Amino acid sequence: MGGWQPLPDDLPAEVRHFVEHLRLLKDRTGLSLVALGARTAYSKSSWHRYLNATQPPPRQAVVALCRVAGVDPERIGVRWELAVQAWPRPATVPERVDGGEGGEEYRDDPTLPWWDTPPEKEQGSGPGGRLLRYALVLLLFLLLTAVVGVVALAAMY
Repeated sequence: MGGWQPLPDDLPAEVRHFVEHLRLLKDRTGLSLVALGARTAYSKSSWHRYLNATQPPPRQAVVALCRVAGVDPERIGVRWELAVQAWPRPATVPERVDGGEGGEEYRDDPTLPWWDTPPEKEQGSGPGGRLLRYALVLLLFLLLTAVVGVVALAAMY
């Protein structure tokens, strides 16, 4: 799994250290980039960019990798912050936004894996509420079937 492309020589130390740590985590999973993409909701090409230091990963991608690797995401959070601050700024990157005060910063990717999405505010309005309704209908159907069965059985004797 150690067949990584060499990182650029002019990469800041914070970025180099962070990407090397990401590579170790990825190797620890034993997964291919395709499998890692399937397990984290980030594509193979996104992981290729993150692990070759061509684009900073969003925090959620790092957290997802940590979960797959079985590592506490807090351990790498500070490294992520330092790396993102030091990340080289290419001339045009779609993820960049005006940071005010004469600077530009990377926007954190708003894509969240389904397991990290916040719960619905209104009771019963999301998929969980619908699932609860289906479960109640099924329970009532089973109860009604049991009552009809008992009545039919009692009528036979």
